[in-house]
Amino acid sequence: MRLSVNVVIPCLNEEVALPGSIRRLHGVMSNDLAPYQWSITVADNGSTDGTAAAALALCDELPAVCYLRLEQRGRGRALRRAWTESPADIQAYMDVDLSTNLAHLRPMIDAIASGGYDVATGSRLLPDSQVVGRTLKREITSRGYSLLFRTMFFTSFRDAQCGFKAVSRRAADDLAPLVQDNGWFFDSELLILAQKCGYPIRELPIHWTDDPDTRVRILRTAWEDVKGLLRLKFGGVGKVRRQLRAAGKL
Repeated sequence: MRLSVNVVIPCLNEEVALPGSIRRLHGVMSNDLAPYQWSITVADNGSTDGTAAAALALCDELPAVCYLRLEQRGRGRALRRAWTESPADIQAYMDVDLSTNLAHLRPMIDAIASGGYDVATGSRLLPDSQVVGRTLKREITSRGYSLLFRTMFFTSFRDAQCGFKAVSRRAADDLAPLVQDNGWFFDSELLILAQKCGYPIRELPIHWTDDPDTRVRILRTAWEDVKGLLRLKFGGVGKVRRQLRAAGKL
C-alpha cells in the first residue's frame, strides 16, 4: 500500500499568487511524487480578498486539491488544524510563494518515508544551500536568530523558520497539538520540541529564492520569536515532555 502525503499551503489574502503556485506545485507532485498517494490542502487562515473563490476554483480544476477555511489568522493555527485533521501518513507544508525549489520536495518526503526521521526541514544556512535575492538585513537577522536558539537549546538544526517542512504521522499527532504558538514561531517551537523530545530531525540543503513581496514584519516577528524561545526555555519544553511521558509517548 502506498504511503499518503498531504502538502499544506497556508495562505492569507493570496488570490493573485495562489492559482499559479498551486498549478505549478500540482504539476511537480504529479511527476515527482508518483510513488505516493498525495493531496494538496489550501489552508486559508482569515483571508478577506478573493482567496476562497480562487481556491475553490482550483479544487474544481485539479484533482487532489482541497480547501480548508479558518476564520482566525495565523500560519501555525492553519498548519496545526490541517495536519491533525488530514489522515495522510506524511504531512508537509510550504509557503505559497514557493521560494524553495520544488526539486527538493521529493527528497524531503523520502526522508520521512524512510522511517528514519519524524521531521524533515529545508535549511538556508547549510554550506550546500543556495540563497538568491536575500537582503543583508534579513541574512543577518536569520543567522543571528539561528545562533540564539542554538545557544539556548543546543539544537543540531540551523534554520528553524524555513517555510518548507514535512513531519511523520507520529509527529503530527504527538507534537503539533502541543505547539502553543499560532503564528510564525510555530516552526521553531515544533523543531525545538521535536529535538528535545527525541523525534529525529533531518535538515536538508535547499535552493531558496527570496520573495520581494514577503508579508513578514522582521522586527515584530523577531520579538515574538524571542518571547517564544524564553517560554520554551523556562518551562515550556519540560511541560511538553511531561505531557508526552504521561501519554506513554516518551
